[in-house]
Amino acid sequence: MNALASKSEWLLRVALASVFIFHGIGKFAGMGIAGFAEMMGLPYIVALLVGLAEVGGGFGIIIGGFTSGLITRLSGLALIPVMLGAIFMVHWGQWSFVASETHPMGGAEFQVVLLLLAMFFVLRGNENID
Repeated sequence: MNALASKSEWLLRVALASVFIFHGIGKFAGMGIAGFAEMMGLPYIVALLVGLAEVGGGFGIIIGGFTSGLITRLSGLALIPVMLGAIFMVHWGQWSFVASETHPMGGAEFQVVLLLLAMFFVLRGNENID
């Protein structure tokens, strides 16, 4: 395997981590956790856990690439319930990510990709694929 191919997992790490870090920080900095909780009809503690899982999971995916497969796996595992919640509570019923009248936040297409990426890191950890 050539040197670049062995590092190609970083494309997936950066893609997944950047989305979750951005969205997680937005929950703290934008409307705040209380605003996010109210908008989604969630208890404050659940909304806080979602924001922490997004930020922590995103950073963990990056940090895990430099440290251990356990950190990578746990970080991916933290993101899975967040994505399942997003898919079933917000995006279910429409596949296309394009917003519609019935799904103003878009469909599940993008969220399913994020879910599968998180599952990839749970299953793979830091193991190289030959």
